[in-house]
Amino acid sequence: MTIVAMNPATNENIREYEEPTVEEVRDIIARADQAFTRWRKTPFSERAVLMHEAANILRDRAGEFARLMTLEMGKPIKDGRAEAQKCAWVCDYYAENAEQFLQRELVETDARKSFVTFQPLGVVLAVMPWNFPFWQVFRFAAPNLMAGNVGILKHASNVPGCAMAIEEIFREAGFPNDAFRTLLVGSSQVEAIIENPLVRAVTLTGSTPAGRAVAQKAGEMLKKTVLELGGSDPYVVLDDADLEAAVDTCVASRLINSGQSCIAAKRFIVTEKNRSEFERLYVQRMRAAKMGDPLQEDTEVGPQARHDLRDDLHEQVRESIRKGATLLLGGEIPDNTGAYYPPTVLTNVRQGMPAYHEELFGPVAAIIPVADETEAIRVANDSVFGLGAAIFTNDIKRGERIAAEELQAGCCFVNSFVKSDPRLPFGGIKESGYGRELAVYGIKEFVNIKTVYIADTPEQANARAERSQAVTE
Repeated sequence: MTIVAMNPATNENIREYEEPTVEEVRDIIARADQAFTRWRKTPFSERAVLMHEAANILRDRAGEFARLMTLEMGKPIKDGRAEAQKCAWVCDYYAENAEQFLQRELVETDARKSFVTFQPLGVVLAVMPWNFPFWQVFRFAAPNLMAGNVGILKHASNVPGCAMAIEEIFREAGFPNDAFRTLLVGSSQVEAIIENPLVRAVTLTGSTPAGRAVAQKAGEMLKKTVLELGGSDPYVVLDDADLEAAVDTCVASRLINSGQSCIAAKRFIVTEKNRSEFERLYVQRMRAAKMGDPLQEDTEVGPQARHDLRDDLHEQVRESIRKGATLLLGGEIPDNTGAYYPPTVLTNVRQGMPAYHEELFGPVAAIIPVADETEAIRVANDSVFGLGAAIFTNDIKRGERIAAEELQAGCCFVNSFVKSDPRLPFGGIKESGYGRELAVYGIKEFVNIKTVYIADTPEQANARAERSQAVTE
């Protein structure tokens, strides 16, 4: 089978790659497992030097990697540079903190000594998406390599060049040749890879159906999984919100990566007091966003990553309109080359519409008017997803309460758009998946949390008893 990288802005084929055979895949996994036996014994200090070097490569060649992302999946090039820089950040973060995160934890028991230690598992399979083709991988790879695991990457088939570039970054940084390997395979080989006894765990970022399939197979094989799946993030704008600031933040979050982000703002839940002004300002900002060639520095909205994804998005918009949503902006496929879809705004969105229930993976905003805070929270939580959420209010204590206690999501932000940060755990609940990436929680997902209990020998127990008795006398 041939994997073809195609430029979604021009419809031109960039390069073709041959998919490895089943036997070649087994051999790569076996060599990764052999590398693990050595890598797991490498001191943290040596791992950190290599991880810092990977960060240096990412920074030095950020422009090159950004162009690769742009050509393969249409990311605006300035966003690609920022993505490469963020990958460098996560590499440095775990290089500096992994040893501390995985220190033994002493526990007082009746033993002579007891503690918890964190040991690597081995080969971890990562099934990754195209929308952040570097960041999604590095936020998995940095903590796992620092923990002593080795990685096997099955990347999305439309970003093979990015996948190979990431493998080369780790090799150039000095990591063992088989400590991080890319498998340019289609989805049909994933099941067999999970079944391979040398693969100890699986992490997937992608759609909910893909997550179900991987979780089912991994569960059958009794292998640990972390799933970061879809989202339909609610952004709640209350009566006392600063509308100008809220709209700026909401538009920025909706258009990040041309709208193709699991944690992009999707549903805008606005109280009636602010509804008209919010809609006016929102449409104004969305209309001003420049859609065009993603290689141009001033482009804010590039093409969608594939034509089929663009067409699916358009059908969600049309179906929502057929069911009563009001179109305020956009909503038509432009008559030009490339998988473009314009910034689009729907209002009067309600239950029963795709824009209310489904993830809109593109630059389409769904405005849902509500009466008050109580209804806003109910609507925000009325979703099968639970990845991110945001609340906008000038009452910080009110916002903190709602974010901490009311919104059903893994990441809740006040007066800011939802984003991932190496210092904070990232992940969702409900059909947005389970487990956490990043921070101390992420590095502990794929380690053996091992209890060690050391009892006295009979001789030591007797000596201790005698000392205790002497003290009491």
